[in-house]
Amino acid sequence: MIQGLEWIVVLVVVLVLFLWGPEKLPKLARAVGQAKKEFEKASREFQEELTRPSTPSSSQGGGSADIIQIARSLGIETEGKTREQIADEIAAKLKKG
Repeated sequence: MIQGLEWIVVLVVVLVLFLWGPEKLPKLARAVGQAKKEFEKASREFQEELTRPSTPSSSQGGGSADIIQIARSLGIETEGKTREQIADEIAAKLKKG
């Protein structure tokens, strides 16, 4: 007998087939796989950043983590922005006073 979780999986598969059709299914599966791969890569990098010993920023020329901490302390949103974009926003905010 099929349990509750199996019904959900079957329902999702039927819904996906109905909405996108069988010809789009391989592309959708590839996109989901790529998204999972990117998420795992970001998670690994985050874990490495947490476990990496901290070094003085003067020897690194200013680390990304330092810029992010400064931006957050100034109330600047950092998600989805490059290091240069964040630095520009910090500079602009500091010029305003």
